[in-house]
Order: sequence, then structure tokens, then C-alpha cells
Amino acid sequence: MIRDKKSFVKGAALAVTFLIALFIMFMPIFGHGENALRASDRLFNSISKDSSNYIPALLKKNQAYMGKPFDVTIKAKDEAVAQKSMKLLTAAGAKAAAEGTQLKISGDLGQVMAAALNDSSLLYQDKNTELQAKYGIPARETVFVWWNLFKGMDKDLTKQAKFKEAAVLAGVEKKGLEVAYNYFQIEPRSAASEAGMLSFSLIFYVIYTLWWGIAILYMFEGIGLEMKAGARKEV
Repeated sequence: MIRDKKSFVKGAALAVTFLIALFIMFMPIFGHGENALRASDRLFNSISKDSSNYIPALLKKNQAYMGKPFDVTIKAKDEAVAQKSMKLLTAAGAKAAAEGTQLKISGDLGQVMAAALNDSSLLYQDKNTELQAKYGIPARETVFVWWNLFKGMDKDLTKQAKFKEAAVLAGVEKKGLEVAYNYFQIEPRSAASEAGMLSFSLIFYVIYTLWWGIAILYMFEGIGLEMKAGARKEV
């Protein structure tokens, strides 16, 4: 079966060491008692968070919508969510009336977006205690309620052909609310401060990928499997 023992042994040795390294990477021996995959995920998330704070830019852009009236009707997930939505909207200076899960909302679009963005900023900065004290709702849930509100408002404004307002709401959803929700309790780190670890991670990823490929190549050579160009056939 084995035609080139030297090549096969090289491949087998590389494959075994590859699997040993893989086993070590799944051990909870890296930072915070995590495995290598979770630790590297935390590192890249931290670096990503450092450059993902779009909230100040969104607040600046929102100034153009201060005093812009809006009137929408949306449907909440359930009555409990509808009541929480009313609490947020009322605090933002909007008028909201609920009939079961249906919400009729009107007010100043700029003020409502500013309130949602300021709450997002608190969550993004991990000031969850301050945000929870503001409404009596868990901090992350507050931002999630805002997100659902904006999804419904976006949809209704689109139906009203108010595409510009709907697009601005969508921007707040994606770059404000979603970013704050996803990066909650992740410590921001600059790429410069983690340059060494970042470089090591990327170089190791490339080497580790090639490691397995070369192991397979040598083992295939050892058992006599080779890639050859096919002969051209004349028709």
C-alpha cells in the first residue's frame, strides 16, 4: 500500500502534530480560562469594537431631523413589549397609545432617535447599571426594545413612502442599536496595542492551514497518489 515510506512518514508526522496542536487549542488554558478559538474571537471582537463606535456620528447626523414630525402605527411582539415600548417613547417625548399589541406613535423623529442613540451609547460603554436605572428595564433588553420599535417604524414609514426617514431609522438600527447590543461587555482594544498578538494570530492561521495541506500531500505521495495533467484527446 505504501510506495514511498519516507514521504508517508513525513505526512503522518505532520498530521499527528497538527492534531496535537488542535487538541491543545481546544483546551481551556488561554486567557479567562477559554480555549484558543474563544480567546482569539474575544481579541478580534475587542479590536473591532475600538473602531465601531458610530454613535457620535449618528447623533450629529440626527440633528437634521430634530423637529421632524412622524406618525406611525406598529405591532409589538406582545403586550408586555408594547408597555415597555410606551415607557421608552414617553421618556423620549413622543406620544404613544397601545391597544393590545398595536401601538400608535407620533412625535419628533429627531428626539426619538436621539433618545435611542443615547441609550445605545450607555450600553456600548458598558454603563448597564445607569441604563437599567433609567427605565427599570434590563439594559440590553432596553436596546432590544428600541431595535424592535425602529424595525416597525421603518416598515410603516416605508409604506408611507417616507423613504428618507426610513433609511435614517435603518442606519440607527444597524450602526447604533445593533452595534451596542452586540459589543456589550466587550473591552475595546486598539489594533496598535495588540499588534504583536494580532500578527502572531494571523501568521499562525496561515501556517496552520498549510500544515494540514502539506501533511495530506506527503501522505498521498506515500501511497502513490499523484496529480498529473490529463492527456489531450483528439476528437
